[in-house]
Amino acid sequence: MKPRPAQLAIALAFVTALTPLAALATRAHAAEAQVGEAQVLAAPCAACHGPDGVSPAQIPAIAGKPQEDLVRQLLAFRDAAPADTTIMNRLMKGYDDAQIELLAGYFAKVGQ
Repeated sequence: MKPRPAQLAIALAFVTALTPLAALATRAHAAEAQVGEAQVLAAPCAACHGPDGVSPAQIPAIAGKPQEDLVRQLLAFRDAAPADTTIMNRLMKGYDDAQIELLAGYFAKVGQ
């Protein structure tokens, strides 16, 4: 049986209405995946900077700092750390630019 034009129009309207919802769900899933990846990348930071970047000791807290500042500091540790840097220069060698951006974004948001 061949579909009638009205049935095709209804089906097209239905698909057209759902397409933005599917795109929104895909973006939401991607955002959740990024948060999960950021949490994995941030796990080693907790040893010194405390859970969620809130340091309980003399080591600086990093939660809530501006993302741009964190990116700049982390890249400096990785690429041109001063001689008296503790362990940060060695830790940052394991992160690429995208991971540093993700990590900085995570700590910038987690403190808000």
